[in-house]
Amino acid sequence: MPAPLDGFRVLDLSIGIAGGYATKLLADAGAEVVKCEDAAGDPLRRWSASGAAIAADDDGALFKVLAASKQSAVPTLEEALDLVRWADAIVWSPGSELAASMSPARLRELNPTALVLSITPFGLAGPWAGRPATELTLQAISGGVFARGTPNRPPVSVGGRTGEWLSGMIGGVGLLASYRRRLRTAQGELLDLSMLESIVLTHTMYEVNYRSIAGVPPYARRLLNFPGIERTKDGWVAFMVVTGQQWLDFCLMVERTDWMDDEHLIRLEQRIVRRKELAPALAEWMTTHTTDEVIEIAEALRVPVAPVGNGALTPRFDHLVANGLMTTNPRGGFVQPAHPYRFPRSNLQLRDFAPAPMLGEHTAKVTTTCTPRELTTGTEPAALPFQDLRVCDLTAFWAGPIVGYVLAMLGADVIKVESVSRPDGMRMRGARSFREDLWWETGPSYHGGNAGKRGITLDLGSEEGRELLLELVAHSDVLVENFTPRVMTSWGLTYDVLKAVRPDLIYARLPAFGSDGPWRDRSGYAQTIEAVSGIAWMTGYPDAPPQFANSVGDPLAGSHATIAISLALEHRRRTGEGSLIEAPMLGGALNICAEQYAEFSAYGAFLTRDGNRGPTAAPQGLYLAGDSGGDSGGDTWVAVSVETERQWHGLRKALGEPSGWDCLNNRDQRRAQHDAIDETINAWTSARGAAEVEDVLVSHGVPAAVVGNGAFLDSNPQLQARGFFEELAGHPVVGSATHSGYPIRFSGGPHPPVHRRTPPLLGEHNREVLGGILGHSDAQLAAWEAAGVIGKRPKHG
Repeated sequence: MPAPLDGFRVLDLSIGIAGGYATKLLADAGAEVVKCEDAAGDPLRRWSASGAAIAADDDGALFKVLAASKQSAVPTLEEALDLVRWADAIVWSPGSELAASMSPARLRELNPTALVLSITPFGLAGPWAGRPATELTLQAISGGVFARGTPNRPPVSVGGRTGEWLSGMIGGVGLLASYRRRLRTAQGELLDLSMLESIVLTHTMYEVNYRSIAGVPPYARRLLNFPGIERTKDGWVAFMVVTGQQWLDFCLMVERTDWMDDEHLIRLEQRIVRRKELAPALAEWMTTHTTDEVIEIAEALRVPVAPVGNGALTPRFDHLVANGLMTTNPRGGFVQPAHPYRFPRSNLQLRDFAPAPMLGEHTAKVTTTCTPRELTTGTEPAALPFQDLRVCDLTAFWAGPIVGYVLAMLGADVIKVESVSRPDGMRMRGARSFREDLWWETGPSYHGGNAGKRGITLDLGSEEGRELLLELVAHSDVLVENFTPRVMTSWGLTYDVLKAVRPDLIYARLPAFGSDGPWRDRSGYAQTIEAVSGIAWMTGYPDAPPQFANSVGDPLAGSHATIAISLALEHRRRTGEGSLIEAPMLGGALNICAEQYAEFSAYGAFLTRDGNRGPTAAPQGLYLAGDSGGDSGGDTWVAVSVETERQWHGLRKALGEPSGWDCLNNRDQRRAQHDAIDETINAWTSARGAAEVEDVLVSHGVPAAVVGNGAFLDSNPQLQARGFFEELAGHPVVGSATHSGYPIRFSGGPHPPVHRRTPPLLGEHNREVLGGILGHSDAQLAAWEAAGVIGKRPKHG
């Protein structure tokens, strides 16, 4: 059976991780990807994060991961133009000579039927479109850095260039959605992706939405989770204790029953505030137990727990070995992640990784066979890509709801299914007191991930509720759930049962760790996934514990699952067959940590956290501004990141040519003198306000950004110009609220406003769906509501 994208032609005009990962996801699914390179090749060919020596006739490990199954061509300009006309999709980013000669607008002129994905720091238009930026400055602007860390040190960014990986992932989502539309219309379009917006959507959790509903920002200062990542007798272990019951079980585990009597500690926010008070007692207990002992006790009490992984440890975890979540790179022989999703019990097959190409290896082949495609399909007018799709959404919290959030934004009819006994847990983090009526309808985190959906309630523990779900499945194209594996089985809602009522159903499940293996029944959150994969290991200071990103694990899972659903839909279009999708949260996280495993396996290099410094830039860090301690009483930081010699000369000029800097002519020399350079920069920034520091440095071409509170991003001029935030009015309880859009501007739409519905009230559309779609009478609905099968109020609300 051919792979789902067999025959789909992709021209990769990008350099770096983001474009490389977007096209890798397509190549893995069978697309023919031609990497179009300058004579010097993609800089990733010579890259090693650890500085490992790369032979002249070899390429770096990260390049071998990202370029697997692709072809490489080094064409003349005329040959490159022919390749543009040959392609179904083109991925473009600035930085290469070829990219400079062909702008996205020019690519659209040359091939109006192609899908052109542009990946830039801020998007192609707006007041900041040409502004210098790096991963660190984009994270600083996004608000994700603002509250991460401890008050006695600068806040800290997420390590491992996650923003670049996540931008590539979102680009993959966008291309597959546009491909679905192109099949109907035979028209191409421009996909204008902003890396800043990708980072806002994945490194923060709807903070503008939170402020618009609650009236205050979610974070006022830097905080660490409690419990979080804790040192054991022989290593580290990570907890994510969310619910009240989990906290009570945790208290039993660490033998502090006195904590159970303090009702304030039931709330996660209160535990975080009181971490300094509680941490010593926890540390005393933890350091008398090994990591394995702690995990065994926690699992017995169903406390969410995970070991902390890294480039050396993660590939050896027993669950990953048993589940085949790691594999071997076909050209380098080192360890790398397997595909982030699977299609068990399906004829849909992803491509086995093929060796990454040598520079120009396929030039003659592709330049002599690249004839333009004659499009014969598609005569319908433009419409949203998923307008013909109905999705049954059984998900909760954040990772799962993202799937329906994106599909709804792009046209699908998404029906969210909850129950009155167990509503979506994000409703429990309301913006109003539990004593107020309808408090469960005010949760900002719930609102942020559920705009555009309809909502019903069904008690799936009852026979009637399960029967109604099966009726809804018969009218649906896709079912998505993110329970632990045992839940659907306990209800008798297996794939076979679901498939019996809808043979071509696409059933996507998002368990934390997968449906098999020793960790299958562990509950998982973003934080525990970040711990296992190594994201946490790369975040924080080298002399302090690893830190949670506190965000990226969920968007990673949801977006990779959305890609898998798109591939299953294409497989269904070609064959008529449905699919079972396994998209564990851990799968996506492992993929964006590929560099850690590859560096250790290929070079014996152990990557670890380094505060706000990183391998791509020197100097790089957060520097205290002179207006710290002003009206707000807090500290104010500016991110500065120098990746190129041109930026280094700009920094020297902005600071008045500091003594001794003229001899620091490359990044390695500057890294060796990083502490001394930091002292000079700090002296300069501390004498100026943060806004002045940012303006002066940016005007000299230096990437710089004030570390901002993400709750106020709706005032950012670039995001305003692109309409990233929009007001969604008419919610029956909160009224108007500010919602995030999507990091891609599709020339074919959706055009603002991108959200067509306010987030649903609990059971708001019971009558509309159970009556209108399924045809049940009002009398029957009333009887089910009286029996608790459906309802509009939480059972304990």
